[in-house]
Amino acid sequence: MIADLWMVAQQVLTLFILIGVGVFCQKARVLNDNAVKNLANLVLYFATPCVIISSCAREFDAGLLKGFLVVIAAALVNHFILIGIAHAVFRDKEESRRRVLRFSTIFSNAGYMAIPLQQAILGPTGVFYCAAYVIVFNIIVWTYGVVCMSGDRKELSLRRLVVNPGIIGVLIGLVVFICRIPVPGVVLSAVQHVGNLNTPIPMIIVGYYLGQTNLLAALRDRRGYVCLAIRLLAMPALALGLLLLCQVRGDLLTSIMICVATPVATACTMFATRYECNPLLSVNLVSLSTLLSILTMPVFIAVTKYLGSVL
Repeated sequence: MIADLWMVAQQVLTLFILIGVGVFCQKARVLNDNAVKNLANLVLYFATPCVIISSCAREFDAGLLKGFLVVIAAALVNHFILIGIAHAVFRDKEESRRRVLRFSTIFSNAGYMAIPLQQAILGPTGVFYCAAYVIVFNIIVWTYGVVCMSGDRKELSLRRLVVNPGIIGVLIGLVVFICRIPVPGVVLSAVQHVGNLNTPIPMIIVGYYLGQTNLLAALRDRRGYVCLAIRLLAMPALALGLLLLCQVRGDLLTSIMICVATPVATACTMFATRYECNPLLSVNLVSLSTLLSILTMPVFIAVTKYLGSVL
């Protein structure tokens, strides 16, 4: 298990070095808010769909497809449990705080941070499984998440859900995988090159926002600690126990746990800014959870790999 812990820690540390580049870019004013927004769009509309499509351009395997469906089921259960916990725990009188705390508890950084880790630890198989988690994440974040942060059901939009780049990328990838469509080498190479942007750019974006954070203020927020304890400790532990009871093992188990154990979703800051719902608190929670995850994620993933191999 020590070897697994060290391997995962190295991968997480690599991502944090990239985050450090983002912090430097913010402090040195190499990047500004508009540039970061454009980079985020580049990742959202091109890099993430490409990395998912490239992971699906492989020989058809019924076992992989079954695992894909297992991840979808696990992701649904995980989000529903967290929605229940968030509503039971966070009843703050200040509406904007309540919304941000609930959103931060429920949604993990399954896109920006999980996919790079899946690539580093499990390779294309991990990304393939992660794509299933991303489907569920996108559906729930653009339905429940929108209502949670805006407080208005009228903000729901079927169009936003249907044309979401993450979901489109997964659907294209699944068609390629299930229908066994051959992808020309030149096209696949180009897709892979664009997909490679999915690791450094999201981490630099996280670092940019981290550079704007008042960590002292974040450390003084007691309710924030409750949110982070659920997000980084309680839910990963509960998920691991449930998955082991359900006899989920191997790469499938590790892939799901990487998604569950990631810190607060950067989408929290994007949504909070869009709906003017305490964006400062959202930045603090995203940044602090990202820093703390350098300790929690390697432990959970290493324990997952160990238990998955001995039980």
